[in-house]
Amino acid sequence: MFIDTHAHLFYPNYDGELDEIIERAKESSLDFIIVPATDIQTSQKSIELAEKYDMIYAAAGVHPHETSGWNKEMLSEIERISSHPKVIAIGEIGLDYYYDYSPKQKQIEAFRDQIDLALKLNKPIIVHNRDSSEDLLEIVGSYCGSGLKAQFHCFNGKLDEAIELISMNHYLSFTGNITYKKSENLRIILSRIPVDHLLLETDSPFMPPIPYRGKRNEPAFVKIVAEKISEITGMTLESIGRITSYNAFKLFGIGSYRNTVYTYKLRNSLYINVTNRCNADCVFCKRKTNPVLGEYNLKMSKNEEPDALIYIQEIGDPRQYDEIVFCGFGEPTIRWEVVKQVAKYVKNKGGKTRLNTNGHGNYINKRDITAEMKGLIDTVSISLNTFDPRQYAQLMKVETRLFNEMITFAKRAKNYVNSVVMTVVNIDQVEIEKARKIVEESIGAQFRVREYF
Repeated sequence: MFIDTHAHLFYPNYDGELDEIIERAKESSLDFIIVPATDIQTSQKSIELAEKYDMIYAAAGVHPHETSGWNKEMLSEIERISSHPKVIAIGEIGLDYYYDYSPKQKQIEAFRDQIDLALKLNKPIIVHNRDSSEDLLEIVGSYCGSGLKAQFHCFNGKLDEAIELISMNHYLSFTGNITYKKSENLRIILSRIPVDHLLLETDSPFMPPIPYRGKRNEPAFVKIVAEKISEITGMTLESIGRITSYNAFKLFGIGSYRNTVYTYKLRNSLYINVTNRCNADCVFCKRKTNPVLGEYNLKMSKNEEPDALIYIQEIGDPRQYDEIVFCGFGEPTIRWEVVKQVAKYVKNKGGKTRLNTNGHGNYINKRDITAEMKGLIDTVSISLNTFDPRQYAQLMKVETRLFNEMITFAKRAKNYVNSVVMTVVNIDQVEIEKARKIVEESIGAQFRVREYF
């Protein structure tokens, strides 16, 4: 159920007790433990642990504290060690300006060299950061588009830094410090970021959670971290376990792959994964990079798209849900005939329906489809995204004229559905109040701001 993605089990204070520690981890529902190294010697020790215990995987790398003597021979040795089949990442690597153990330039050189090695080996990295966010974000940002995948462990930065890292499709993890009284800022960050970019860790033997603060940490305590995350997010402990374990699979390749879901429940609404296809390519959409929402894998090719009967079978009695929402990571009006068939079933059975769309349905279907929504769709939610047609085209990577297509769609839809809601993403480039004015005064629709994630 849980995966501890960061536990230094090679430390001497575990000597003679590892069998018992592994058993306690299993009793606390842990499936796997990742042991990141700090230097060449501990990289080898991590492998030895991984060979001895089935549930352990290793990471090889040189911690910033150990980079004062960094050279290319060390890099070659890390590469050699990383050929072991149970080495699933390069780490722990990064920057640490809090202590003066290694010169900054040596740290940066080692960090970049090991990132380049990870890309060469097609492995993710496990990143340490302390008082070095400016340089670290600049370095990591320079690898955008390279395929770099990273875990930023023991995250202790700012919310905007967390958002920036997640926007680059990286993962964050928090330790037992989220249970400490003075860590309210971390708990606020946790409440604001999406769980599909979250991993669990203990950072053993450091940072034990309350009530073990001041004692040696161990992987079994990752359950306490998960319980705190469950409390902060309002999600069940089981969901936190499933989601973070799936995230670990996506990043590290350990565990199991979740099959594509055709319907998925959020709160008390059932969402219909209609398609991954879209006529737009929004800069904030992860349709192509990571079409996953929480514990749900929504990735689906055109050939995998189910017919209406499959959706209907999974819906069952629609009255058990607040509404049935046609959504997914693509544009549902691309499969408008299927949406209509399912919506007709839902309405005939007494359910409510909502269509989440970019408002290009008329353009896509080469006819005005708004009248066809009458009696089938209760609410239409349209992604306005911005009040500026040019910015709209840039954000969605479409022709500027599709802004007016979307506005016309919204105005016409008002004649056939109970409500039209228009949304914008909460990102800096969008002037939200100007968008609100257009929606409420010019179009006469409802306005909503949705989070970037």
